[in-house]
Amino acid sequence: MNELFAVFAERGDLAHVALFLWASGASGLLVWTCKELAASNRRFNDFVSEIARLTRVFDEE
Repeated sequence: MNELFAVFAERGDLAHVALFLWASGASGLLVWTCKELAASNRRFNDFVSEIARLTRVFDEE
């Protein structure tokens, strides 16, 4: 593993490794955010459906 870092350090590609790590982290964060947003939308849809159901129950009385 140290040899791998030595190769990158010697060739000056350490900035590319850092850029790759940053891009991977940003992409992972984007995927996680989209997943959480989809889950939030499902919960909100369930909430609205329950409110509509309650409204129908109260309108029948």
